[in-house]
Amino acid sequence: MEVKRTIIKLLLVLLWLTIFSIAGINLSGAQDAGKTDFKDGSFSVELYKHSSLTAIEEFISKYDLGELNLKQVLKTSQTDTLTKLGWKILVNNKEKLVITKPLFGTTNINDPVKSGIAQSELFAALFPVVSSDVAYGVNRFKNKSSFAIKSNSVTFYLRNKLDASEVMLAGSFNNWDPAVLPMRKTEAGWIADVKLKPGKYWYKFIIDGKWEIDHDNELQENDGLGNTNSVYYFSNHTFTLNNQPKAKNVYVSGSFNSWRQRELKMVRSNTEWLLPIYLAEGTHRYKYIVDGSWMTDPGNREVLSDGTGGLNSVVKFGKPTLFKLSNYSNATSVMLSGNFNEWRSDELPMKKTADGWELLYTLAPGNYEYKFVVDGNWITDPQNAVLTSKNKSLQNSFLVVGGNYTFGVKGIQNAREVYLAGDFNNWSDLTLPMKRVGDKWMCKVYLAPGKHKYKLIVDGQWITDPSNEAWEQNEFGTGNSIIWIDSNSGQKI
Repeated sequence: MEVKRTIIKLLLVLLWLTIFSIAGINLSGAQDAGKTDFKDGSFSVELYKHSSLTAIEEFISKYDLGELNLKQVLKTSQTDTLTKLGWKILVNNKEKLVITKPLFGTTNINDPVKSGIAQSELFAALFPVVSSDVAYGVNRFKNKSSFAIKSNSVTFYLRNKLDASEVMLAGSFNNWDPAVLPMRKTEAGWIADVKLKPGKYWYKFIIDGKWEIDHDNELQENDGLGNTNSVYYFSNHTFTLNNQPKAKNVYVSGSFNSWRQRELKMVRSNTEWLLPIYLAEGTHRYKYIVDGSWMTDPGNREVLSDGTGGLNSVVKFGKPTLFKLSNYSNATSVMLSGNFNEWRSDELPMKKTADGWELLYTLAPGNYEYKFVVDGNWITDPQNAVLTSKNKSLQNSFLVVGGNYTFGVKGIQNAREVYLAGDFNNWSDLTLPMKRVGDKWMCKVYLAPGKHKYKLIVDGQWITDPSNEAWEQNEFGTGNSIIWIDSNSGQKI
């Protein structure tokens, strides 16, 4: 829908304004630093130039307008960045700055459903079907057990409310539609079955037309609009520890939770200690803490060095990546090291093969740097020409895993050499060479959901993307191109 093609940050403000507009609440008297309005399909911002810096910063933070660089605009009165982003300048004098931007057509503007901007659609843009930006998650319910799971079906359960006439279930898994998932009445409450895949989800119950969180679920998140949603993690792993009948307290601690010791408490079930958990793709190291003593998982033979002479247990999710180093048949030890394991040189030994060394290692989708350590000597990958620096002492090999977006740049057909650089590769001018395909220069990378800044290096010159009108000013006054990646599809918004 067209709304998703606007700047994603405005969705937060838009939904807030839409709800209050429908309720008949006056929005024009906002902060001392300015005010906002939503009228006839356009969102407007009015900033008073005599306001204090603190008041302006609070206003920008409240309405999530940081990407517009309004402080710099007020300081210099230069509005080219705003016009490039599609904003119209209504007033720009000594007293105030007034800008506006159309968000959608004006037909049936007071009816968000008829105008194609239903509240559920806006929530769907804010909360993806499955969140891919979390490393782990554990459910925490009170007064009831966690939702029952059979195969890939989760039974959502609302306790009590037996006097309700109708209960519906809505969440990120059904586009927040309040009309498609009726719950069935039971002797103890209401239930509904939903097919899910592992990940993080948001949900609410609609009880006789009233939206309510799950009050028996301790996990709640505010959406930034004053609304709170319940959070559910569909787990893909259960940590299990046997043969500890005298233990009083057992915890799991690992790389996924930064080794925090008393965060993930396991629950005793007969002779076992259990903890269902959602873990993102990648390689995760962990240990159990039994009454204060650390131990590896006796039920898991896969281990790696912990760097202190001991071992960590390991669990993996996702497709492994093959790292291979040819030759070096006379080497006695070859290790893999990279930013994916904190550059440790003692953890990932490679296996000797007939023609060299290799190691299968599971990485989450992302952009990585790595090296091989051959008998203590650090070297880049001879079979990978993509390096992070022209300075040999600073060079690392660069690898893209699970690339999900392809840049296709027009307007520079006569260039001899083009590189891509941005916040996704630490602005390296060497790691992402683009390839000419027809009238485009192309490069595939992994981009996490959200906003990214980037530029092109064309025959040694840094420029913004001529085929992308979206840009914002940077600290050097030269501008950066910007792109938003949808959480659901992984595609450009």
